[in-house]
Amino acid sequence: MRSFFYFVKEALLNSKKNFGTTFGAIVTIFLSLLVIGVFMVTSLVIERVVRSIESQVSISIFLADEAADGDVTALITFIDSLPEVASVSHVSKDQALENFKEMTSSGIVEQLDGNPLPASLEVELAEPDQVETVALTIQAEPVYTRVVDNPDNPADSIRYGQQIVKQLFAVTDIIMVVCIVLVVMLIFVALVFINNTIRLAILARRKEIAIMRLVGASNGFIRGPFLMEGALQSLIGAGMAILSIHLLASRFLPQLSELLSWLPIDYASMEIWRVYALLTAVGLVIGLFGSAWAMRRYLKV
Repeated sequence: MRSFFYFVKEALLNSKKNFGTTFGAIVTIFLSLLVIGVFMVTSLVIERVVRSIESQVSISIFLADEAADGDVTALITFIDSLPEVASVSHVSKDQALENFKEMTSSGIVEQLDGNPLPASLEVELAEPDQVETVALTIQAEPVYTRVVDNPDNPADSIRYGQQIVKQLFAVTDIIMVVCIVLVVMLIFVALVFINNTIRLAILARRKEIAIMRLVGASNGFIRGPFLMEGALQSLIGAGMAILSIHLLASRFLPQLSELLSWLPIDYASMEIWRVYALLTAVGLVIGLFGSAWAMRRYLKV
């Protein structure tokens, strides 16, 4: 325990002597971890949105006005027999118009000439991730082409939300790649700053280190203050990143949830503490690795 407090004291003294490089290392670690943290919180939000959309994924099949009742019943029976399907409901032309009235203003509905909306089948899925497979299976059924409103292009008569989910995942992948590249660059810069900070500390204490060698100090005792210095810099940078992310998330996520009430963004239920724990661990690894890298190059004990 005495050695630990000695390491902390020496690390603080070294940081004070080399304040410029120490400050640069802390700021670089802070920026690196801030980017990582923002990316992780954004990923949590997107993951919740995607899960919410997936749980509401359904298939709409638009029927021709002249479709025979027997063919429609046969298609309903076939779809209902699929294990991935939870339920199938028939929406008539009149019901489709009523639903449209509820979603739009009455002025738009009054301008319509009759009822141009088709009847449809609404398919709810028990396994939303299988929506594309179910859609292709339905299209392969021979009776399908006999009842849809566009038999010349049957694929145009079916709609499902998997396309939206795919777009969300595509955007998420792009964000992930950009953030990973940026984070790797910032982490490398942070390691360089810590390396330079420890190198200057080693040069400033070279006489003291030589004396410690003569009196028989162990390698661990000599290296301890430098490892502690890197760890303290990283923990300070991680603390700054965590505080910034907490302030940003607690302020903007509730506002975003109010503006987009249909999105499942509940800040109180998000396990952001996992993000904070990971940022602390990553910061500590950066500090210790940077210090060990510098000592391997400049401290021969």
